[in-house]
Amino acid sequence: QVELVESGGGSVQAGGSLRLSCAASGYTYSRDCMGWFRQAPGKEREGVAAICTRSANTYTAYYADSVKGRFTISQDNALKTVYLQMDSLRPGDTAMYYCAASALVSVPLRPADYDLWGQGTQVTVSS
Repeated sequence: QVELVESGGGSVQAGGSLRLSCAASGYTYSRDCMGWFRQAPGKEREGVAAICTRSANTYTAYYADSVKGRFTISQDNALKTVYLQMDSLRPGDTAMYYCAASALVSVPLRPADYDLWGQGTQVTVSS
């Protein structure tokens, strides 16, 4: 059974940075995309960034407009880990951040396309 475990969340001031990690444990199945999503209290879960395999050693990254230029998604296949580097953080980025994986994705930033989820890590940005 594959599990995704997020880490790296915390509290920072606006303008600061955090790096989230998502480690896959157990048997790692072949997956199309790995994504980061977030959910703030009272709001729907939204896609933040995703990285999808296009061919051997070729990947495409996708970003929500709200984080373009500030967040960077990357992965280390040897470590079975996906990262989300978050810079220039804003109070509006405050949310629970979730890592997710899917073997078949149509819309990379759509939560419904993902079937394996981590437990989440909290990110709080103060002004």
